[in-house]
Amino acid sequence: MPDGLVAEFDGDKGIGTIRGDDGRDYFFHCIAIAGGVRTIDEGTEVVFDVVPGHQGRWEAARIRSS
Repeated sequence: MPDGLVAEFDGDKGIGTIRGDDGRDYFFHCIAIAGGVRTIDEGTEVVFDVVPGHQGRWEAARIRSS
């Protein structure tokens, strides 16, 4: 499970990116936030799983506050 920081989150669209400790950016949709929560603050430290996403990019899944 990588660690990271929520770099940006657009609550109206329900999408955002996490900057992983590996320096990569991972896209996520609000349904990927664990616990039924549909919003997350920018700057929140998180742990997450990486899964194959749309258009051949890796995405964050099962996002939890660390």
